[in-house]
Amino acid sequence: MSVAVYITVMSLTTYLIRMVPFTFFRRKIKSRFLNDFLSYIPYAVLTAITIPTIFYSTGSYLSAALGTAAALALAYFELPTLAVALAATVVAFAVSVI
Repeated sequence: MSVAVYITVMSLTTYLIRMVPFTFFRRKIKSRFLNDFLSYIPYAVLTAITIPTIFYSTGSYLSAALGTAAALALAYFELPTLAVALAATVVAFAVSVI
């Protein structure tokens, strides 16, 4: 198969995923429960993708857990995202070296 076929299939798939909600929900959604549910879906999906990746990214579960703990602690104190990511990386690397 050619690359053009792959690109066409992916384009149609992406278009359909973005178009389907507009065809089903023509009016504003008034249900508070449904609005709350739909607003949390992106966070739930990102968490479901990210958490397993964190624990399989290093060779050791200990370094991954300590790096995650450092990231959560720094994020709790509302530090910038770059600082949180760098600190988690440094902690995970330091633990894996030791």
